[in-house]
Amino acid sequence: MLSKELVAKSVEELAPLIKNKEISPVELTKAVIEQAEATQDKINSYMAIYKEEAMEEARKAEEEISNGIYRGMYHGIPMAVKDNIYMKDKVTTMSSKIHKDFVSDYDATVITKMKEAGIIFTGKLSMHEYAWGITNNNPHYGAVRNPWNLDKIPGGSSGGSGAAVAADATVATLGTDTAGSIRIPSSANGIVGLKQTFGRVSKYGVYPLAWTLDHVGPMTKTVKDAAGLLQVIAGFDSNDPTTVDVPVDNYLEQISGDVKGLVIGVNEEYFFNRVDSGIEKLVRAGIQKLVEQGAKVKEVKIPTLQYAEWAELVTSLSEASTIHHSDMLKRPEDFGNDIRMLFELGELPSAVDYLQAQQVRRQLKQDFQKAFEEVDILVAPTLPVLPNDIGDDFADLNGEKVDLIDNIIRFMGPLNLTGLPALSVPCGIDQGLPVGMQFIGPAFKEGRILNAGYAFEQTNPMQGKRPSLLETV
Repeated sequence: MLSKELVAKSVEELAPLIKNKEISPVELTKAVIEQAEATQDKINSYMAIYKEEAMEEARKAEEEISNGIYRGMYHGIPMAVKDNIYMKDKVTTMSSKIHKDFVSDYDATVITKMKEAGIIFTGKLSMHEYAWGITNNNPHYGAVRNPWNLDKIPGGSSGGSGAAVAADATVATLGTDTAGSIRIPSSANGIVGLKQTFGRVSKYGVYPLAWTLDHVGPMTKTVKDAAGLLQVIAGFDSNDPTTVDVPVDNYLEQISGDVKGLVIGVNEEYFFNRVDSGIEKLVRAGIQKLVEQGAKVKEVKIPTLQYAEWAELVTSLSEASTIHHSDMLKRPEDFGNDIRMLFELGELPSAVDYLQAQQVRRQLKQDFQKAFEEVDILVAPTLPVLPNDIGDDFADLNGEKVDLIDNIIRFMGPLNLTGLPALSVPCGIDQGLPVGMQFIGPAFKEGRILNAGYAFEQTNPMQGKRPSLLETV
């Protein structure tokens, strides 16, 4: 099989080929690393490529599989991870200057679980500095570029992760999400991204941005790939007191593609307010495709959403600035200008502001809970605007120039505040750029949104379109 064909495949396609020894992890890993190297000067998605070690791990995986030891869907799959996830004896930079030489002496829990699943690590992926931004225009390591249009941002903070999956430079990856950092780049790069329920996946060994908002989750080519990767990383961890000890479902088994009778909630006032018309058209058409498969639509009210942006901002600013407080005092000039300003801003909210934000958060959770008594899932656009040009602070919303950050995190933050699971699935192309549709579910009901996302994915919303970069590499 040609390496171009090989790297374009999803995990759900590759796994049976590896299991049946039709392709070897060595051949696949070599092809993925070659693709990573071939695309690096164009999209700049990797911070480091672990060529020798990856090939060594691939040989080990091949040997195990040929001896009849097959560990499951992700055994022998090569992938890179976001550079804020610790790997023992490896540099983890957070794409920052301050941590450029930081080496962890232990593996993050998600890395330990991935190693047990037989995953091969090809390297670390670029991110917005300290995960505190949505453009991935990094002052220390250069901008990451969107494979669909190299002038555009890939979204952030997991921009390297989104771009690498879209460019076939990794088969799948993990990102982190504090105010949309998995879902934003997933939407912008035309891939699947899952922010699972808060407490479902351990954050031990993942450098924090804001303790009570951070999530670690899959970024993949298909919904089934995301379900399989969540299966690998989910579960209680005594090292992370925020994990919740509830049984891990078999996510792949919950994906039947049957949405007959599923009640889809639509919240017009917030999640369809001020959305670029091309995006709105695609998302509403996507909902219609589910209705054609037997789903029903019901409008729901979530009144506290009007205060969600404020509460998310106060919470994230306060927590992030606490984490970086001493470095801000000692070496402020070593931060990029954009995030230094945010850390300065984060010193301003008072304890009263922070605690009021937590009251809004509590009320918001209750509002969502009430909505889920009437509907099974909610569906919304992932982003209200398309990715803009690198270096531009404004996005285009129906011909009007609007603040990029405010708009791009509008539909993200409420799900970090509530900790509810949210899945972004590609729903089509507008002006040559991918658009994402967001599936939101009740706590710990990842299987439900994955199944709805899969049912939608089966309608072929992308119609086989691939990033323009892939035609030249």
